[in-house]
Amino acid sequence: MSDSEDQNKTSKLWGGRFSEATNEFVQRFSASVSFDQRLYKYDIEGSIAHAKMLAKIGVLNSEELQKIESGLESILSEITEGEFYWSIELEDVHMNIETALIAKIGDIGKKLHTGRSRNDQVATDIRLFVRDEIDSICKLIKKVQKAFVNLAEREAATIFPGSTHLQPAQPVSFGHHMLAWFEMLDRDYERFQDCRKRVNKSPLGAAALAGTTFPIDREYTAKLLGFDAPTNNSLDSVSDRDFAIELAATGSLLMTHLSRFSEELVLWTSAQFNYIELPDRFCTGSSIMPQKKNPDVPELVRGKTGRVVGHLNSLLNLMKSQPLAYNKDNQEDKEPLFDLVDTVKDCLFAYSEMIPAIICNKEAMLAATQKGFATATDLADYLVKKGLPFRDAHEVVGKSVSFAIKQRVGLAELSLEKLQEFSKLIEADVFDVLTLEGSINARDHLGGTAPAQVKTAIMNARTLLSSR
Repeated sequence: MSDSEDQNKTSKLWGGRFSEATNEFVQRFSASVSFDQRLYKYDIEGSIAHAKMLAKIGVLNSEELQKIESGLESILSEITEGEFYWSIELEDVHMNIETALIAKIGDIGKKLHTGRSRNDQVATDIRLFVRDEIDSICKLIKKVQKAFVNLAEREAATIFPGSTHLQPAQPVSFGHHMLAWFEMLDRDYERFQDCRKRVNKSPLGAAALAGTTFPIDREYTAKLLGFDAPTNNSLDSVSDRDFAIELAATGSLLMTHLSRFSEELVLWTSAQFNYIELPDRFCTGSSIMPQKKNPDVPELVRGKTGRVVGHLNSLLNLMKSQPLAYNKDNQEDKEPLFDLVDTVKDCLFAYSEMIPAIICNKEAMLAATQKGFATATDLADYLVKKGLPFRDAHEVVGKSVSFAIKQRVGLAELSLEKLQEFSKLIEADVFDVLTLEGSINARDHLGGTAPAQVKTAIMNARTLLSSR
């Protein structure tokens, strides 16, 4: 065996069992430090908590604890300042930090791994990471929600063509439409908070899979790390990635909502709709067509949704055939997880900046609403209130619309005499409900589109956001 091979073998903190060096390809293939170094802060945080617990049960004395803590804090500073060398030979973030600690403080550093394994160590690190990312995502959700509320308040009385099947349906307040997105994001916020409850359990102390023979205090480390409690089963503790999958599922649903909104923005900014305009700073041009102004941000958010959903699928497939307990497969959880949270946060940030800058073309919205017989349902409701059964009223209005289409006019443009040909119940007050303003104002109930209800909903939304 060459000197370099012997050095490779003995540099492994687990190398005592082995008689030859790790194959160079296997070393590169199995190493995760290129991406899991991102967990350095959590790894050090967990190690300090573990060291304090070891001192509490008498495995470390106070001087040893002090040296381990100061050594780890020094390493944290080196990493933060970009002065730490990450070695692929040391495989992962855990071995890199532990090896650096031993080099810095000597044999005392070798005591740190007492009563734990990389299996419960990485499970703890990932939970700490996910917990922080959930908090960051929730802050961004609130920022986007606030942007929707502000836009809704600005456009509470703006008439907008509500649609089903992308066809004109009924007039609504544009502010009411924006608050629909607020509600979706509110459910997303609650789902992330619910997910956080299951994330916030400490696996530290489960060791490799069966626990440890040392009299560890798992409640103590859980408290030090801000967890609600320790996990209950050592086998499940080291092999569980449900929390990561749940985060991915919650993130996928959030991105689905953002993608639906993106689709609306792409449509609304087109020349065919022309309902809104996005500022130039959120758009790009064409390399060949000088007139183009492309809504790249919404299109990218729509596209990145597939990326996030793909990560959910990856994590599900990663776990589907694993026996208990920990398996090396789980190393593959980090890259999709890291990219997922980065993508979700980037998309939320983009919309938190872009939504306040949306400019409404109220004239185009009004014109579109006037074209689609959007008050037809109001006429049917009017007839029902006059005593006509709804199905009969539906037929009367259908015939009225058919006639108006042939005449190329709106319902409100038909004369009273003409309308009375379809039903004698129609009187002069019918025109109060055939106007767009009358239609919107008439829906003055909880959840309705009347501007008065929109203003109440805005007030309630602000109260909710301020309580979080």
